[in-house]
Amino acid sequence: MIWKENRENAYCEITPAILALKEQWEKKNYIDPRLYKEYNVKRGLRDEDGRGVLTGLTRVAEIQSYNVTADGTDSEKITPADGVLYYRGIDCRELVTGSAERGRFAFEEAAYLLLFGELPTAEQLQDFCVQLASYRTLPTNFFRDVIMKAPPKDLMNTMQRGILTLFCYDDKPNDIGLENVLRQCLQLMSNMPVLAIYAYQAWRYSQGESLFIHVPKPELSTAENFLRMLREDRSYTELEARTLDVALVLHADNGGGNNSTFTNHVVTSSGTDTYSAIVAAMSSLKGPRHGGANSKVMAMMADIKSHVKDWNDEDCVADYLTKMLNKEAFDHSGLIYGLGHAVYTKTDPRCEVFRDYVHRLAKEKGREQELALYANVEKIGKSLLMERQHKKALSTNIDFYSGFVYEMLGLPMELYTPLFAVARISGWSAHRMEELSVGGKLIRPRYECVEEHRSYVPMENR
Repeated sequence: MIWKENRENAYCEITPAILALKEQWEKKNYIDPRLYKEYNVKRGLRDEDGRGVLTGLTRVAEIQSYNVTADGTDSEKITPADGVLYYRGIDCRELVTGSAERGRFAFEEAAYLLLFGELPTAEQLQDFCVQLASYRTLPTNFFRDVIMKAPPKDLMNTMQRGILTLFCYDDKPNDIGLENVLRQCLQLMSNMPVLAIYAYQAWRYSQGESLFIHVPKPELSTAENFLRMLREDRSYTELEARTLDVALVLHADNGGGNNSTFTNHVVTSSGTDTYSAIVAAMSSLKGPRHGGANSKVMAMMADIKSHVKDWNDEDCVADYLTKMLNKEAFDHSGLIYGLGHAVYTKTDPRCEVFRDYVHRLAKEKGREQELALYANVEKIGKSLLMERQHKKALSTNIDFYSGFVYEMLGLPMELYTPLFAVARISGWSAHRMEELSVGGKLIRPRYECVEEHRSYVPMENR
């Protein structure tokens, strides 16, 4: 077997040696799916009824999406219900409406609530925003020496590299005392949008585009600074900033059981540093099954637009969606992306509160015809899926519309998942603080080994 080949640029090639090793791996790594039922494995940490396995307690956020009642036997009856997402016991929709009615941006208020458990007073919110603004700066030459050092191929990886490098600039990086972790979390929360935008600008430059870097303004909100740093002319409308602010609020947390937050809990339970814990959560979020869903929706909608001649003809839309479900169209997965959710059953409250902003922005941008197509795909797609899956209810995920909103805001698709991280780090920070204060035990679930025991065979007898 040849392990090295003497040719240029062979580092990333799939060589015959690699293919041979892959075949060897396949021979000894198959697990019969029937064994999972035999050993009562909760695949995906889910019960058979779809509910998540209870692995911890939290006060940070809660999802309510179904009603559970006794059915006269030892079992329970689960009934779909309109979803509610609570931040520290407060409906997140009230955060959005309460701030909007008083002309405030809501994300900073939501972040304060998630971290400290109470709604801030006007003075507390002002002090919190000043604190975040004071941290919203990277070390001298950080952009040149770290972000520009290697051309970004994926912005999430570039941001993760940046966060791990910030570890080296911290005088107390491994101190997991709560006051030090809080300081680190606030600094990372402040710099996450800066890392995202600067990583994108570096990526643009690597693609032959002009390079421009705008520094954040301390008096602006996270949403305003994000748009200001992204755009060459630094301009944005009030509706654009408010729509992005609402998106940040609605993505700030989604209960302790989502994949990236659970990853954060698991890694934090080991006693590791804040930078490593946040990067681990970002590694989870980067996965297309978690943070990349809206990009998949955008690709699906582009495909539908190109194949459905009359967007207003519901029969034409239904015919193409049926082909998708039959694995005859788009990516042949048999899925309609953005419809359905792992937890929300009847409605996704984030999507419901987002609708108003989607409609207002589509009107401002002259994209109402496309919005009508989204509405048709949503209505018809849900009907087809419920019929096939024998369900009485199916929620529309916020990811169904968020990509469309980001496109209307002029955000490139490369920034969709990084923007998710900009919002979710507030929840990750709250959960990390909680795990450190009340967890107290290394999270270590059990895996059952199904390999047969056997004896060692000497080399000459193999």
